[in-house]
Amino acid sequence: MSAGKVLIVDDEPQIRRVVRAALSLKGYELFEARNGEEALDVLREYDPDLVLLDMNMPGIGGMETCRKLRSVSEVPIIVLSVRDGEADKIAALDAGADDYVTKPFSVNELMARIRANLRRVPSQSDSAQPLVLSDDLVIDFSKRHVLARGKAVRLTPKEFELLQFLASNPDKPVPHRKLLQTLWGPEYGEEVEYLRVFVSQLRKKIEPDPAHPRYILTEPWVGYRFAIPSSS
Repeated sequence: MSAGKVLIVDDEPQIRRVVRAALSLKGYELFEARNGEEALDVLREYDPDLVLLDMNMPGIGGMETCRKLRSVSEVPIIVLSVRDGEADKIAALDAGADDYVTKPFSVNELMARIRANLRRVPSQSDSAQPLVLSDDLVIDFSKRHVLARGKAVRLTPKEFELLQFLASNPDKPVPHRKLLQTLWGPEYGEEVEYLRVFVSQLRKKIEPDPAHPRYILTEPWVGYRFAIPSSS
């Protein structure tokens, strides 16, 4: 049985060859693309479970490829890049990536990142009933649906898992490390910039005024808290 379908997007044959060899040994079914245009074609035809995306490519480039992949799919995207700056990571996450791995990387590190991004966080709610927070926001855990101001909101899997975990622990500050290890895995804990980006994206989608959030509140130096609005 296949461990999952992985699309490798990189213009360097040597990188594709090394990654292909490592993932094949672990039972993954692999597809390759040399640029963003090919990646979009492969995505549509084979519906991979995860994409490994190089940032430095000819054609439309890695960043634009990431945006285009995210616009048509919720597939987990792991960016591979020689750049290690926080601004580079934030830009990639803003473009729709779920994770960021700096080149050169070890095979063990890459495998751990792939496993982390293929896992799904189990529901934190035993209730099948939607969580009606106000006229502005309804979260249906079982159907993974969110309504904001009466309109359906499209969330990526990571965005929904973040919202689900926070909303399942209402009015409790959740530390950065706890969120990272719950959503990405035990190998994580220091990637606070991931949370900043995903919280920002969530606020844009569900908050009436993202600049003055009502639901997802920042706990300075600690983490985030999901606030249940007062009924009064």
